[in-house]
Amino acid sequence: MSLKSERRGIHVDQSELLCKKGCGYYGNPAWQGFCSKCWREEYHKARQKQIQEDWELAERLQREEEEAFASSQSGPGTQSLTFSKFEEKKTNEKTRKVTTVKKFFSASSRVGSKKEIQEAKAPSPSINRQASIETDRVSKEFIEFLKTFHKTGQEIYKQTKMFLETMHYKRDLSIEEQSECTQDFYQNVAERMQTRGKVPSERVEKIMDQIEKYIMTRLYKYVFCPETTDDEKKDLAIQKRIRALHWVTPQMLCVPVNEEISEVSDMVVKAITDIIEMDSKRVPRDKLACITKCSKHIFNAIKITKNEPASADDFLPTLIYIVLKGNPPRLQSNIQYITRFCNPSRLMAGEDGYYFTNLCCAVAFIEKLDAQSLNLSQEDFDRYMSGQTSPRKQESENWSPDACLGVKQMYKNLDLLSQLNERQERIMSEAKKLEKDLIEWTDGIAKEVQDIVEKYPLEIKPPNQSLAAIDSENVENDKLPPPLQPQVYAG
Repeated sequence: MSLKSERRGIHVDQSELLCKKGCGYYGNPAWQGFCSKCWREEYHKARQKQIQEDWELAERLQREEEEAFASSQSGPGTQSLTFSKFEEKKTNEKTRKVTTVKKFFSASSRVGSKKEIQEAKAPSPSINRQASIETDRVSKEFIEFLKTFHKTGQEIYKQTKMFLETMHYKRDLSIEEQSECTQDFYQNVAERMQTRGKVPSERVEKIMDQIEKYIMTRLYKYVFCPETTDDEKKDLAIQKRIRALHWVTPQMLCVPVNEEISEVSDMVVKAITDIIEMDSKRVPRDKLACITKCSKHIFNAIKITKNEPASADDFLPTLIYIVLKGNPPRLQSNIQYITRFCNPSRLMAGEDGYYFTNLCCAVAFIEKLDAQSLNLSQEDFDRYMSGQTSPRKQESENWSPDACLGVKQMYKNLDLLSQLNERQERIMSEAKKLEKDLIEWTDGIAKEVQDIVEKYPLEIKPPNQSLAAIDSENVENDKLPPPLQPQVYAG
């Protein structure tokens, strides 16, 4: 291990993981550092502003079109003859624009029209097609779960079916609008259970987990990595980036994990398996569970290595190392899917939200990783990235292919002792320098005190003679009256 590895670890203040609006929940880089609740508020504000600007633009274009049409008329007679046609054209054009704007910027929480709902209730080939084994199993589990809630369960099932039918007609909307519609549905159902059904908060969380599992299993193939987004492009970019960083060693990231310990090595393998398994899950909560299991294996690996509980500053570098070593498939798509369609209460608080926020930070670090991040020179970083050489290759070139493991280990230990000796010499040099500074400081203080004493000398005067008692025999001073003598008076 070179001296370059002696640098500060990757540190993220815990306050940086919270929502930057100061609400106390965990933020998310995908939401520009806001939590789910604050992000939706900011998104609504921006959306309303965009709608207002588009309305103003449509009205301005309409006025310009009317002025252009009016100026194209050659005379009053012609204008009077075509006025009725112009009014009809203007009305049709305005109606068309208003309809287009309303359709494009319609609130995602608004359900379909009455006609659409009635059509949705009719059998549809796309909805009534043969469900997959997993979808059929989840549907049966959801129905059996709701049976225990009687009337409340029937109402929940009715709302859920209505939501799925509505989402069937909203597949042409953007993924952001579909996400907002889903988040509104989560919020409305939870509030209705708490206010109308008087359901305890613990049971509400369990019900919401089952609702999320049911609807996202049904909607997964429509909303996960849709073609209308650049999620697939981001997946390929981060995958290519991680492959280019295959040379990064744990020492460069200051990872406090010793993989030579068999138990630690097993924990690392389990963590990598969990983060890769995330892509095979359909439900956002199950994907979060994979992230949580991966994180707990990381904490156990650090604890075994250091023989003490792991800290947050140890966890993040190790998570970055696990992501680099595992290169999870469709990483960005999974993060975006969780962000868009997970129950927001899980992302805003709790250990799932904390681990997910750290994963987002790890991905952001990998995307921006440079020579300074690894305490390398720019020349070495460029050579490693281009594949000309690697730290592991430089280390292996020093050994002959016939060298036994014992000899390699011996020379590694000697190299480590040499580095420790250099550190000790550097510490002794610094200690001697500190001792010299202390002596110089002491001498300087003594000199300053001596200068002050010489500049302001201390004069010691002899003490005054003690005064005699007033009733004692005073030989030196005869002017004093004699002492008083007691007298006796007859009574």
